[in-house]
Amino acid sequence: PRMEAVVRGEYETGEPPFAIHFTPEDGPEKLKKIDQPQLCDDTILELIAHPALGEWAARIMEAKLIQAWAVQLLIKPPGCGEKGLVGWHQDKHYWPYWEGEVFTAWVALSEVTEDSGPVRYVAGSNRWGYLEGGDFFGTDDELQRDKIRLPDGAEWKEVPAVMGPGQAIFHHRHTFHGSGPNLSDKPRLSFAIHLRTEKSRPVFGENDQTSYYISNLNDIRKAPILFEES
Repeated sequence: PRMEAVVRGEYETGEPPFAIHFTPEDGPEKLKKIDQPQLCDDTILELIAHPALGEWAARIMEAKLIQAWAVQLLIKPPGCGEKGLVGWHQDKHYWPYWEGEVFTAWVALSEVTEDSGPVRYVAGSNRWGYLEGGDFFGTDDELQRDKIRLPDGAEWKEVPAVMGPGQAIFHHRHTFHGSGPNLSDKPRLSFAIHLRTEKSRPVFGENDQTSYYISNLNDIRKAPILFEES
């Protein structure tokens, strides 16, 4: 209910999110994507900053610090067509302002089945390095794949992230991923929580979005710390 409230523009805290990537004119089938929804809602903040997620990430990364520097609310409406697609991309393409250990926790808030447009990962692509050709907003799957030049000997093998509500999966910033339409009769609800460890370093530039994300690391609402070794 809290996610839907934010989508409707009902902000518990009175504060708007950083960015909204849909309009009423897009229609009900459009993927609902909102950046920094925790600014609007205390329950969302509590969820995305949960210590259990931070402890899990710290164990995997062998890290002393886990901080959420960006969060995306994602709702894929039921029965959506290409308006609900997420094109093949590497997160690195959108993160030129980070070096070192930055990665993503994708958290399901609903049952994610083969029919509901699960995230599909390309196995082993985290070892390919950064490649050109990805586009989050791409809607032509085959055309996108043709633009991505795989390393010699690499194989494109897709693995769907079928998950239950409350489950999470982590992926590397070089991992190619995307998702198809939600063919089920229920919305697919999730958060993409972008994390960093102490082995990361911000790279300052001229871009406004760059300045926002790496200039607010001391703001515990915009960039909450999930784990810190004492």
